[in-house]
Amino acid sequence: MSDEELLKTEKTLKLFITMGISAAVLMLAVGIWLSIVKHKFSALTAIPMSMGVLVIANANSLKTIQKEKKSRGIV
Repeated sequence: MSDEELLKTEKTLKLFITMGISAAVLMLAVGIWLSIVKHKFSALTAIPMSMGVLVIANANSLKTIQKEKKSRGIV
């Protein structure tokens, strides 16, 4: 991967991680609210947990890219 591609991929992964965490927190909050107030189970309480796997995978990829940047001396 070229330096430019590496930087672009890093930026994209940071965006995905931020969006994934934000969406998971929002869905979890809504799911808990629905469970407490409406006394109904909602899939919104289970989906954020499955999204956690995607966030962890992206975070691991981001760490790998950051190590590669460091080894190449890219700031």
